[in-house]
Amino acid sequence: MFAIAVLAFIVFIIAMIIQKSSQSAEYRIMANRIKILALIGTVILLVASCFRIVPPGHTGIPVLLGKVLSQLRSGLNITWPIVHVELMDVRTRAYTMTSVREEGEVKGDDAIDALTSDGLTVRLDVTVWFKLDENKASWVYSNIGPDYVAKIVRPSIKTALRDGAVRYTAVGLYSTAGRTEYTAYVDSLLTNAFDGRGVIKERILLRKVALPDIVKNAIEEKLAEEQNAQKMEFTLAKQTREAERRRIEAKGISDANKEIAKSLTSNYLTWYYVDMLKTVANTQNNTFVITPFDQKLVPMLQVK
Repeated sequence: MFAIAVLAFIVFIIAMIIQKSSQSAEYRIMANRIKILALIGTVILLVASCFRIVPPGHTGIPVLLGKVLSQLRSGLNITWPIVHVELMDVRTRAYTMTSVREEGEVKGDDAIDALTSDGLTVRLDVTVWFKLDENKASWVYSNIGPDYVAKIVRPSIKTALRDGAVRYTAVGLYSTAGRTEYTAYVDSLLTNAFDGRGVIKERILLRKVALPDIVKNAIEEKLAEEQNAQKMEFTLAKQTREAERRRIEAKGISDANKEIAKSLTSNYLTWYYVDMLKTVANTQNNTFVITPFDQKLVPMLQVK
């Protein structure tokens, strides 16, 4: 807008020159009208260029002839027309480094290769939440530049991830407890790296830990063996319970037979025999079954 005001002022100067140099009254009247319009336009544009609007979630860095002035807050601000205002985002941002294409800040495979304490290389996918310290935005612009993400944030994340990985084994990083401990340690490293740089670290999210194929296969084999062992333990426990059930059942049958044997007296067997003969006699076919007796009319069933 300030450039447009300058252009309008130039038109005003040209109109003045035409008005003074022209011999025709008609040209002088036209030049006078143009001069008035250009003057009014210049004043309006100059006044309007004094007002600067900083959008929400941003801070304005005013630069006057190469000198950084006091920064502007979001909203309507008044400053000199010739001041250039650089907008910087102070909202929470997410910086992602991943092997998934078109998802991270850098397109393509941007996962971090880190060396562990056992000499193996793991690939890490990570997202870091951070934001620019609004109170230090002018300092960051003057000393680091608006590209502070490429200069400070990205190198600090890569260094922290690799420095933290050398304290753990590959399998340790893959476990839940190891991931939690590793993330907390990297979090502290990033806090120290951002300290004094005008960047506030909010949280680090370890998205994925990709192990080497040799370690992954070993873990899968171990898990398969553990599952087989658990299955075998279950089968043995089931067989043990079944054997115990059968033992209890056999003991119950044995105890029942002993009680039944105690009640098998001669008088009971004789009564039971006669009762059964009566039942047979009352059947429709009238068939009789004769069994041998001893002298006491007791059926010879070899009952002691």
